Amino acid sequence: MNLRCAFCQTPFSIGRNEKLAALQHMYAENLTHYDAHCPRCRRATPVLRQKMEMTLPNWREALNELEAEIAAHPQQAAALSSAESAPAAQTESPPEQVLAKPRSRGATKPKPDSKPQVGRPNPASRAELGRKPPAKNTPAASKGKKKRK
Repeated sequence: MNLRCAFCQTPFSIGRNEKLAALQHMYAENLTHYDAHCPRCRRATPVLRQKMEMTLPNWREALNELEAEIAAHPQQAAALSSAESAPAAQTESPPEQVLAKPRSRGATKPKPDSKPQVGRPNPASRAELGRKPPAKNTPAASKGKKKRK
């Protein structure tokens, strides 16, 4: 099922197994929509239950077939579930914020202090000093007299 994120307009798709799991979850919880999470911005885009059922009309039979296949071949199911569990885990849990790492110029070691600073107080940080004072409001160089109308 092809979708487009309602927030960042990124197109993404939902696979057959995810649709089956979503329909099963909606049926168990008696929900009217499924929250499909965008792979780019991680925000939830609601997908109506009727739309999901239209794309997979015999979903109960397909779910029974999938369960029978998993029971018949447990080794293949374990490989499939481990490959699909990473994206499925992201859709079920709320997204975590990842902080960006500062870029380094190279793989150099930090320089050791050449002289220990004894007796010198540490300079105050910006947070302790407060805000930076506003810049002086200096007029721009004029190119001549202004004409009045």
